[in-house]
Amino acid sequence: MAEFVKVAKTGEISPGEGKAVDVGTRRIALFNIDGTFYAIDDTCTHRGGPLSDGMVVGTEVTCPWHGAVFDVNTGSVLGAPAQRDVARYAVRVEGEDIEVEL
Repeated sequence: MAEFVKVAKTGEISPGEGKAVDVGTRRIALFNIDGTFYAIDDTCTHRGGPLSDGMVVGTEVTCPWHGAVFDVNTGSVLGAPAQRDVARYAVRVEGEDIEVEL
């Protein structure tokens, strides 16, 4: 059964920025898009680049290694060289706590 796990505080991620968090064996990228938080796998499906370190424009993040583009809301790949989507996770905010559903 899925459960929500606290992963960060809202003040830790500035708007337009990302942050990597480790949850069990998963490395998840959290993004703050104008006060709304999104979570996707942190590992680019092309060569494993850290998406949390990528440039964020709107709801798109560009992998810093080779330029693949992903939608932070859905995990869908939007631009090559990646060919596969990344997993997305439901996010909720409880007070100042950001929680991700695993």
